[in-house]
Amino acid sequence: MLCEDEIHPSRRAILGAAGALFAWSFAPRYAFAAGGRDPRLVVVVLRGALDGLAAVPPVGDPGYVPLRPGLALPASGDGAALPLDGFFGLHPAMPNLARLYRAKQAAIVHATATGYRERSHFDGQDVLESGQPRPGLTQSGWLNRAIALLPPGERIGAKGALGIGAIAPLVVRGQAPVLGWAPQGLQQADDDVARRVLQLYDEREPRLAAALRQGLDTSRMASASGLGALRPRSSPADPEGMALIATGAAKLMAASDGPRVAALALEGWDTHVNAGGATGQLATRLGGLDRVFAIFEEELKAVWRETVVVVMTEFGRTARVNGTTGTDHGTATVAFLAGGAVKGGRVVADWPGLAQNKLFEGRDLAATTDLRAVLKGVLVEHLGMDAKPLAEAIFPGTLALPPMRGLIG
Repeated sequence: MLCEDEIHPSRRAILGAAGALFAWSFAPRYAFAAGGRDPRLVVVVLRGALDGLAAVPPVGDPGYVPLRPGLALPASGDGAALPLDGFFGLHPAMPNLARLYRAKQAAIVHATATGYRERSHFDGQDVLESGQPRPGLTQSGWLNRAIALLPPGERIGAKGALGIGAIAPLVVRGQAPVLGWAPQGLQQADDDVARRVLQLYDEREPRLAAALRQGLDTSRMASASGLGALRPRSSPADPEGMALIATGAAKLMAASDGPRVAALALEGWDTHVNAGGATGQLATRLGGLDRVFAIFEEELKAVWRETVVVVMTEFGRTARVNGTTGTDHGTATVAFLAGGAVKGGRVVADWPGLAQNKLFEGRDLAATTDLRAVLKGVLVEHLGMDAKPLAEAIFPGTLALPPMRGLIG
């Protein structure tokens, strides 16, 4: 399908996007290597609000254990957090990320959030993915608008991206062309049938012709990447479903004529009840995410040194455990950066502390780092974008918020 910034785009816009996609399918390899670089960027959205205090526990903060009876991870012994820097640890379900961290190929940003301070999943995800200061302002995502500003043939090719799922995540939807892929896609028609149907649509339904051409192009690329045998057996909230989605995205991005930017969403992070500590439902989800990092590293190994995987979520969870041994909607959380291009081996945090008088509204980890500064930093340092348009078109109203520097090696 075509992803547009408006519900009813003009025919000119549709045909222009289709033409760009068709041309991209036959672009030579060198078109993606402007300046001798061939960067990859993957944006992973965790839907449901990841508990950052569980994923990256501040084991050195004296307020951590008292706030989390039954959920707090010890600094040593059975079920201990994996060591990071002496103050922060990593959930034991994430050994791959810990390995990347030690190899200085992963960094963690803690106590981070967008500018949104309410606790609605729907609105929080809208702000996270649209890049707007409040929900409901646009139907395009910040990543798509960033792609649209890149010169053709530079950094990511002919301004194309990959959206994974039956409906591409909002972050990648907009006027710039987007290829869509989902494991449950229809079987591709043979070339003769495809040609006849395209000819019919070109004459009578140009909009359907553009969408069909895009689907066929993606289907051919997926088949060439060995994705035809992938079939969904579980949801995007389960480890197997996460692995399937990541495998599809990574194989398409590894193709010589494939997309250089991708966005995908993983479900199931709303842990109100029985979240679990070292084991349990959250540990299972984190283990699935950890496998996602390993899949991208393996499938993109030829270009891993120029790859950045960004993992973000709409907000965090309460510092205290609720009455059902879970946590409720909160504010600050963590963001993960992984890849050979990341200047890793560190936790980036202006730590606010977990004392009662330091909690946001007396209940949440306070946000001290704006996630938009992190995302700006990745776009500037990894894709070579200028800072000024980031504050105007990509993250409107953030002129006073400079890109975070030093995230990319």
